[in-house]
Amino acid sequence: MTGSEQPQAPVSTPLEKVGLRRSLSLPLITFYGLGTILGAGIYVLVGKVTAAAGMFAPLSFVMAAVTAGLSAFTYMELCSRYPLAGGAAVYAQHGFGLRWLSILVGFLIVFSGLVSAATITKGFAGYFRVFFDIPDGGIIVVTVCALGFLAAWGIAQSVTAAAVATIIEVGGLILIVVVASPSLGTLPQRLPELIPPFQATAWQGIALGGFLAFYAFIGFEDMANVAEEVQEPRRNLPLAILLAIGISTLLYLAVSLTAVLTLPLRELSESSAPLALMFERATGGSAKIMALIGLFAVINGALIQIIMAARMLYGMSREGWLPERIGEVDAQTQTPVLATAMVAAAVLVLALALPLVTLAKITSFSVLVVFALISLALIRVKRAGPAVSGIYTVPGWVPYASMVTALALMGFQIVDMLR
Repeated sequence: MTGSEQPQAPVSTPLEKVGLRRSLSLPLITFYGLGTILGAGIYVLVGKVTAAAGMFAPLSFVMAAVTAGLSAFTYMELCSRYPLAGGAAVYAQHGFGLRWLSILVGFLIVFSGLVSAATITKGFAGYFRVFFDIPDGGIIVVTVCALGFLAAWGIAQSVTAAAVATIIEVGGLILIVVVASPSLGTLPQRLPELIPPFQATAWQGIALGGFLAFYAFIGFEDMANVAEEVQEPRRNLPLAILLAIGISTLLYLAVSLTAVLTLPLRELSESSAPLALMFERATGGSAKIMALIGLFAVINGALIQIIMAARMLYGMSREGWLPERIGEVDAQTQTPVLATAMVAAAVLVLALALPLVTLAKITSFSVLVVFALISLALIRVKRAGPAVSGIYTVPGWVPYASMVTALALMGFQIVDMLR
């Protein structure tokens, strides 16, 4: 180097943005879906469904399963076509090409996740009081803060914790069916009680129960929002959705049937921890064993809803629909920390402000609106041209049936509200 030469400064290059880590295998993403589907829906709301439908509560779960199943098949094709973190918002953009509608769908999904997590947290407080007589407010604050921290810590850690909790909650549902099996033995004699008459009032109760029971199936759509963290998403996501919805449907039918055959309807509908009460009556032992399992089940659902809502905010930020800062991923945890903190704060406010059944109804209605829109989006995507090879596809009638059933279930609830 001569005296006249000056050392050149290194060329500055923009830092690569930190992306999400693909750490979810097929078993983990299946447990993730099962965890959010099984959560508070069956552990908390089976009594509320019974209050609406009476002995016909199992039929309400069947009605909800059909609606959810058709929507699940719609999501299976869309997540295979577009395996992106934005989920439903991305699907709406591809189906309609309207930025404002995509943003609306995204916010509806986030809102439903917030309200659902708040619902589940309220259910957690009911089971927690079986052990300690602590005011709901204190339980809710500590619970939401702990879940927000775990969700921000890392996706692998969060989903592994959720998978362990899911195994426990599935075991709890199987346990309750086994210990209450003597009640199932009375099914042949009591079968006429489970067959509804051809009367409008009976079917109206079943439909209203189905609207509440639908909340118990919400969760499979959340699986699409972690698509960028799933290994081989085009193959594993549709298969995981199918496994999660199928297993949960079988468990729900078994548990709801056992419930109405085991407990007097009034006691079942008024209990804040119905499965714990069923265990106590069926075994003559303490309800605390089932209540402990219920705690795992309920809190698992809340954790997954917080993860889902944060990932939706991340996806919307990346698409330019929200400020970039919201979607920033922490270099160490590789999670959207600010989005997670925002979600946890909103969940806390909702859980402290609204009663459980109101929260569940708001969640169900919001998700049904999204399902109807996403079904229409798939119809438009299919009309635009054939799918590329290697994509999971469903018959053309599926999104139409999904849209009709979602609108019908919403209609029953609107009519009931206006009465």
